[in-house]
Amino acid sequence: MSQVGAFFDVDRTLVSCNTGRLFLRDLRRRGEISFFRALRALGWMAKYHLSLIDLQWVAARVASHMAGWAERDFADRCRRWVEDEVLPLVVPGARTRIDRHRADGHVLAILSSSPTYVTRPIAEAVGIEEVISTRFEVADGLFTGRLVAPACVGPGKVHWAEDLGVRRQLDLAQSWFYTDSYTDLPMLERVGNRVVVNPDPRLRRTAKRRGWPVQDWRFPSSPVEQTA
Repeated sequence: MSQVGAFFDVDRTLVSCNTGRLFLRDLRRRGEISFFRALRALGWMAKYHLSLIDLQWVAARVASHMAGWAERDFADRCRRWVEDEVLPLVVPGARTRIDRHRADGHVLAILSSSPTYVTRPIAEAVGIEEVISTRFEVADGLFTGRLVAPACVGPGKVHWAEDLGVRRQLDLAQSWFYTDSYTDLPMLERVGNRVVVNPDPRLRRTAKRRGWPVQDWRFPSSPVEQTA
């Protein structure tokens, strides 16, 4: 018997921030990344959100910079950082919606371009069982500098959501997806129930044109905005 899934993006959906920018700020504060590299990374992020750059290329470049790092050290650091700086930014409406889907017996999943070392602690904190996000290849406890392809971005989100669909017997035509980003349009079109949350301008225009519900999760009641 098929089940229903509820997929949640992270940045500006479950949490009010862009975790990538927040992490870069932390690296700069600690002096672990140069101003030039931080500025370049911010440029990639801006182009990513405007769909002006190949999303898989960006993820591959990030992975390449991590070659030789110890996975355990990175995972521990990310968990501490998430607990200190990201979890306080989980928006009230997200918890309300997660609780509703759990009560309905749906399979809950994070579906995010952020690395698993960031998304898993968030999932644990809000009670989401499945984590689908960008993964880095590891050998002998060290990052190899390569991705577990495809990265969980754009069409890659559809790939990994369908993979979970097979493993958990999900009916994606009856499932839900929540996101703020136009770059997630492939996944929004893949599920039967899509809701855009505090969307970027292009996604807001798309939602209005297609009649998709738009919600603001800064409030527990998640008020629906007018889409027509």
